Amino acid sequence: MTNAESYLKPEVIRQISRLDLRAQFVVKGFLQGLHASPYHGFSVEFSEHRRYEQGDDPKDIDWLVYAKTDRYYIKKFEAETNITGYLAMDLSRSMAYTYRQEMTKFDYAISLAAALCYLMVHQQDPVGLVTFDTKIRASLPPKSKRKQLGDILSLLANLKPTGETDIAHSLSQLAAMLKHRSVVMIFSDLLADPDEVMKAIYQLRHRNNDVILFHILDEAEVTFPFDGMVELEDPETKERMKVDASNYRKDYEKEVKAFRDKYRQDCFQAGVDYVELDTSMQFDKALTEYLISRQSRF
Repeated sequence: MTNAESYLKPEVIRQISRLDLRAQFVVKGFLQGLHASPYHGFSVEFSEHRRYEQGDDPKDIDWLVYAKTDRYYIKKFEAETNITGYLAMDLSRSMAYTYRQEMTKFDYAISLAAALCYLMVHQQDPVGLVTFDTKIRASLPPKSKRKQLGDILSLLANLKPTGETDIAHSLSQLAAMLKHRSVVMIFSDLLADPDEVMKAIYQLRHRNNDVILFHILDEAEVTFPFDGMVELEDPETKERMKVDASNYRKDYEKEVKAFRDKYRQDCFQAGVDYVELDTSMQFDKALTEYLISRQSRF
């Protein structure tokens, strides 16, 4: 069945429409809040200028920009103004978990990815999609045409997180795939050995890719809102264990904090943006705050 034919299914149309509306809501709010043109996105790579560096031709300095900023900038060539983006989506079974939130971790990740996809297409930047569990399962090559948004949303709307995961191996595969410098946006709960995951992320960074790690946990995985004796099940291995939640809570919260802190510190050292999220946070507000903070650094 072709993509065009799949769009005729009412349930697919409803899914895509909802995702597209969510994406537009986030992006329009972000752009309006910054009083920015659609072509000035969330990073210096998306703008039309870059700072003057030693070795650049002084003739290329934009003196109008200098008059406004008192800093030297040069106009980028067209080839420099576009940057390729990849949305990397974790399909592991644990991403389907929710305790009491309307959105699962996977729903939350799709909403973020849809908004970022809309933003890049709106800026005429090519964006592609990679899905993975134990390995890369599917990919859409980057394109900047409006149709790409529909293709990506169609695929996202029909994905189901069902497998086990090997995040490190999948990201290593992605690093080997990339032929040009890109922005790699990873959406995962990162329930894996942080050291192994970071080794793969270092491979991505080694080739000067810009990496944004959206670490998405369920609210219950952060706050552990359980009492008394409870039985916990690993969604991927199905292993079960009974614990006294009331007595276990402090130790659990300490471990989760250490888990997130390690990713935060390692990402900082690697020059990776680490975005800490849980499903109790309004995804549009969380994404907008991140985008604004990212832009303010440049």
